[in-house]
Amino acid sequence: MKKLSFLVFIFIVSCNNRKELPPIVLQTDFGLKDGAVAAMKGVIITVDPNLKIYDLSHEIPAYDTWEAAYRLFQTAEYWPAGTVFVSVVDPGVGTDRKSIVLKTKSGHYFVTPDNGTLTLISEHFGIEEVREIDEAINRRQSSVSSYTFHGRDVYAYTAARLASGVITFTQVGKRLPDSVIMIPYQKAAIKNDTIRGMVPILDIQYGNVWTNIPDSLMKSFKYGDSLFCSINNESRLVFSGRIPLVKTFGEVPKGNAMGYFNSLMQFSIAINQGNFADSFHIGTGPEWIISCWK
Repeated sequence: MKKLSFLVFIFIVSCNNRKELPPIVLQTDFGLKDGAVAAMKGVIITVDPNLKIYDLSHEIPAYDTWEAAYRLFQTAEYWPAGTVFVSVVDPGVGTDRKSIVLKTKSGHYFVTPDNGTLTLISEHFGIEEVREIDEAINRRQSSVSSYTFHGRDVYAYTAARLASGVITFTQVGKRLPDSVIMIPYQKAAIKNDTIRGMVPILDIQYGNVWTNIPDSLMKSFKYGDSLFCSINNESRLVFSGRIPLVKTFGEVPKGNAMGYFNSLMQFSIAINQGNFADSFHIGTGPEWIISCWK
């Protein structure tokens, strides 16, 4: 009996001393209609069944590396250092584009093709180091003849090995210059009392239009002020009009447009209990420019 109690004690101590593995967070443009995401998760669990897997989104529009970049930026800072993100929006799969793991100065890891997906992450967190995945080591066995599912065969597999401690970061592959491919876009700026930015993303469920203009750039505006805003798709004017700047949706009548600061404290436009993006056919990405002034 004493021996059994001692063994139970040793088991409990070893469990308590076991290092918690970092989470793996998945993002793809695969959708959930087939087994692609489940296959990636299966590869991860096969490497180490103790790994915890979470979903960021699998509804990124097909091939949209800009939206993939934004959703990582929107989410990553709320996850602990050490988290391993896998982002597979990969229109160049099977080509000579690089497969990389980026470590940020915040201690997060990003496993992805180097195709612009890390534009905002690299700017926001800073790059600690970038390594190219060595597929001679970090590729699922018996997958060398598969050219179109690197999400399963390379990225999920490498992420699992890294998160579980099977490999160290240096064993991912050779170190690359501390830079990644960047998608050019309009950064928020103020000139001659006009604030200019872009529409990086929509609050999809409600059709609210988010911008990349931070509240810190709008100090000259007070709640209750009337703003004039215009939105262009390249050179084509899509919306122009005056809207009030308010704290909450309920401060304007149902069906009225308004400006507010979203959960990231960036200027946004909405219709109270309506869909601004659908009403004015607003899209997202670097070609969608917004300007605001009094």
